[in-house]
Amino acid sequence: MRAVRVGMPRRTPNSSRIQLMRFATAVEQDPAVDAWFESRAELGAIARAWYGRMRECGDDVRELLHDGHPTACVGDAAFGYVNAFTAHVNVGFFLGAHLADPAGLLEGTGKNMRHVKLRPGSEIDRKALVALIQAAYSRVKSECGAAGGG
Repeated sequence: MRAVRVGMPRRTPNSSRIQLMRFATAVEQDPAVDAWFESRAELGAIARAWYGRMRECGDDVRELLHDGHPTACVGDAAFGYVNAFTAHVNVGFFLGAHLADPAGLLEGTGKNMRHVKLRPGSEIDRKALVALIQAAYSRVKSECGAAGGG
């Protein structure tokens, strides 16, 4: 059985490599993810639309519910998630602190994770958010390739 690291991605000591958050239970399409969207009304529809962009990143995208919300992976390595709160949706990235963000959409202060808050009725730079999703996927995919698998 493959060991699974559960925790935040981080750089390993004496290395410039990032240790990815991995989920051996990620699958091609998890029915629990779709049920999650259905249970969240308007905010679920917003989250579903942006999560759909994550699903479209590549044939190697897998998913699962992690900490109760949809999480997208490159193989078994997490790259993004969505979560719905009372008044907003977060579109988050496990290596968001390592992404270029010229539009200034990303929020957060952690060493690795960042998110974008979406509120119903508020405008968002859609092109910039799509670029962040693709960049998050590509960054994790490149980290997986550098590690020799994923």
